[in-house]
Amino acid sequence: MSRAVFGSLVVMALALALAFRLIGADLRPVHHDEANQAVRFGMLLETGEYRYDRNDHHGPTLYYLTLPFAWIRGQTTLALLDERTIRAVPAIFGAGLILLFPLLARGLGRTAVAVSAFLASLSPALTYYSRFYIQESLFVFFTLAFLIALGRYALQPRQVWAVSAGALAGLAYATKETSLIVLLAAVAAAVLARVWTVAPGESGGEAPPVSSGTRAGHVMAGLAAALLVSVAFYSSFFTHPSGFLESIRAFSIYVERGVGSGPHAQPWDYYLRLLAYSSSGGLVWTDGLVLALALVGLLAAARRSAARFWPRYIGLYAVITCLAFSSVRYKTPWNLLPFYIGFVLLAGYGGAALIHGARSRVMRGLVIVLLVLACWQLGMQNWRANFQYSADLRNPYVYAQTSPDFLRLVRRVTDVSALHPDRAGMLVKVIAGPYEQWPLPWYVRRMTQVGYWSRAAEAGRLDDAPVIVASQDQAETVGAALGDRYVSEFYGLRPGVILTVYIERALWERFLASRQPQPQP
Repeated sequence: MSRAVFGSLVVMALALALAFRLIGADLRPVHHDEANQAVRFGMLLETGEYRYDRNDHHGPTLYYLTLPFAWIRGQTTLALLDERTIRAVPAIFGAGLILLFPLLARGLGRTAVAVSAFLASLSPALTYYSRFYIQESLFVFFTLAFLIALGRYALQPRQVWAVSAGALAGLAYATKETSLIVLLAAVAAAVLARVWTVAPGESGGEAPPVSSGTRAGHVMAGLAAALLVSVAFYSSFFTHPSGFLESIRAFSIYVERGVGSGPHAQPWDYYLRLLAYSSSGGLVWTDGLVLALALVGLLAAARRSAARFWPRYIGLYAVITCLAFSSVRYKTPWNLLPFYIGFVLLAGYGGAALIHGARSRVMRGLVIVLLVLACWQLGMQNWRANFQYSADLRNPYVYAQTSPDFLRLVRRVTDVSALHPDRAGMLVKVIAGPYEQWPLPWYVRRMTQVGYWSRAAEAGRLDDAPVIVASQDQAETVGAALGDRYVSEFYGLRPGVILTVYIERALWERFLASRQPQPQP
């Protein structure tokens, strides 16, 4: 494949990736994890200060990298933010993965990288979570960049690659504390691939050997770069020094979750089943194309005649990371992304192996046509996952997703507040546990008098608030305290979670009257 054709294909794949990730960014209701992150970003945006919280927030790179996007759009407060601004960051980093792929062209081949670029641009899993304001897209981007820099160092042990790998490891850690699993898997894969590849007659393209002392210096420089970058972010750029130590203390939380039997515990094959095949309500979903091509790529990389460092390195990384994440009981679907990107690259290598292994032009053309048709089918699933069923339980990538019905609740609260004398300053009391409160704080971010309590007994008087929102476990207590002075409505928050909204009867009647058609003059 010529350089011009290769460049054109990568640009086309990048354009597809950006379109799938950026268009209609506000179509899907905000997930409670997104809302939590967005409100914390709003605090940084308004005050310029950030304090790391080791409970469910992960690292700060997401927040700091969102700042330029908010400034460009003239949004300087939480109230001014919208879904397009916050979701632009993961979308751009998700598409940006494709810009890293050409760095692997020499190791995997241009055909393999081109195939991988289209698979990544059309992947329902990669696209779906690139439209979430969570850390995953950034994490996968920094992880892949680290993987490439580490591979370069394995073949050419120079300080520039050691420092680059260290800085990227620091960025990955500053994005998610659990990155240590992925980083260690990458190091193990690099060592194994290096040993596997360097055999008689298989130079692997390595640079002249360096002394152990020089290599130790490189490692120390890389570790120093990783430490400097991660400390800078976790300490709010050295204004809150204890932040980095808090990130280390977070390990105990994640270890406990990883071995526990909570609601997110899943069997070992959860990720593979999710990717291979799922069917619900007449809809069938599969990334089987990627898995099948990845298997072909893995087999091609294992052959002695194809003894090259990069395909073996990426194959080992994908397998080791997949096994590591599968062995942890705590599983959420977006956690498959760090190893799935390895599968995508292996799939590209497998596709290239099939193309180049064809014995005639006719067979090669047939393979290419089949790959194009398979990519088309993947793209159709991508469209369906992100634009038709983005909040539908029949979509396998939907997980604890906020129901569209919740948006009706938000509209009801804002509509009645417009008729209250205090307008956006109307008092609203939310009586619900932490997981039932979100994502309401994001949706009522323009209202100034919204309070949150876990139990009704903690909220003081209830009938001093024109609107009360209560979870199911608090609804009976709240309803008894309010009596018939309030009317109630029920809304779905997410699957199996119902919220009750109580509206002061006088305000409710005013709202109904405002909806009656006015007589013509």
